[in-house]
Amino acid sequence: MAGNSFGKKFIISTFGESHGKGIGVVIDGCPAGLEITEEEIQIELDRRRPGQSNIVTQRKEKDHAEIQSGVFEGKTTGTPISIYIKNGDQRSRDYDHIKDKYRPSHADYVYDKKYGFRDYRGGGRSSARETAARVAAGALAKKILEREGVSIHAYVSQVGTLKLEKPYQELDFNQIEQNIVRTADLEMAEKMTNYIKEVRKNGDTVGGMVSCVIQNCPVGLGEPVFDKLHADLGKAMLSINAVKGFEYGSGFDGIQMNGSAHNDLFEIKEGKISTESNYSGGIQGGISNGMDIYFNVGFKAVATIMRDQKTVDNAGLETQITGKGRHDPCVVPRAVPIVEAMAALVLTDHLLRSKTDKM
Repeated sequence: MAGNSFGKKFIISTFGESHGKGIGVVIDGCPAGLEITEEEIQIELDRRRPGQSNIVTQRKEKDHAEIQSGVFEGKTTGTPISIYIKNGDQRSRDYDHIKDKYRPSHADYVYDKKYGFRDYRGGGRSSARETAARVAAGALAKKILEREGVSIHAYVSQVGTLKLEKPYQELDFNQIEQNIVRTADLEMAEKMTNYIKEVRKNGDTVGGMVSCVIQNCPVGLGEPVFDKLHADLGKAMLSINAVKGFEYGSGFDGIQMNGSAHNDLFEIKEGKISTESNYSGGIQGGISNGMDIYFNVGFKAVATIMRDQKTVDNAGLETQITGKGRHDPCVVPRAVPIVEAMAALVLTDHLLRSKTDKM
């Protein structure tokens, strides 16, 4: 199976399945001398883990990070770093009823046809459980970016029809971790929470949007052709389970604007070159320009619902299927740290690349 690695200079390779013994990640290319502890990685994993509130899946995965190599006396050695996360509270029997059936809008059917075999217990390798390994790697990437003064803040900006209309400049990012939805507006958080609870009560699920803002990114990250910074960010976000859309800067709204309105005019502000507006989303020609990078990531409703649905089995016969087990009614509250982690991995990879671009 290909496609388990990401990055060119800061390379991560994830491994494991949702109902195997565990999952993990190997990080190659991390500079030596970076201070990192398991506790720092754990902070990020706790934001993603199941069972953290009453609007997410009630599985009780502890998601304890174990650094197995590449760190000595609290600092990275420059060698590959291996992080292992043991699985627990799996209840594989919850998936016995889909052993021979394909769940609608899941990877079951295509996985079976591509490989001729599948681990039906929670989706195996295609499960969103894999993203815990990405978050663990993202914790190291964030540490590297912090040394450069770069900050990344993701938050839930929409759940179903409830949308946060305020521009990010008017939001208080300190509020994100003060509510279980992880939005940046406490009044909207209450509405979103009630919305998700009502959807769950009806045996259904709902989608949403995660917005992300990257501040203090240095000028010059990204390549001008295939490895454009926004292209790599798009690939990173679209590789996350349940993601259906990605837009940065003015996004799709930009097509309604004339060039005279959309152009970001240059100016000198506080002795530095900047732009009066930022419809470019901090990226021009595929390369960061020093302004805020901002983008939206759209997540579909979780495919497993607690209702009868029509499907087919692996014998090609039509049948019925009913969702069982413990699943998120809305994935976006737990997706926030995943979006941040993937953004950090992209930026760190390009940051390390940029250091070799100049002699």
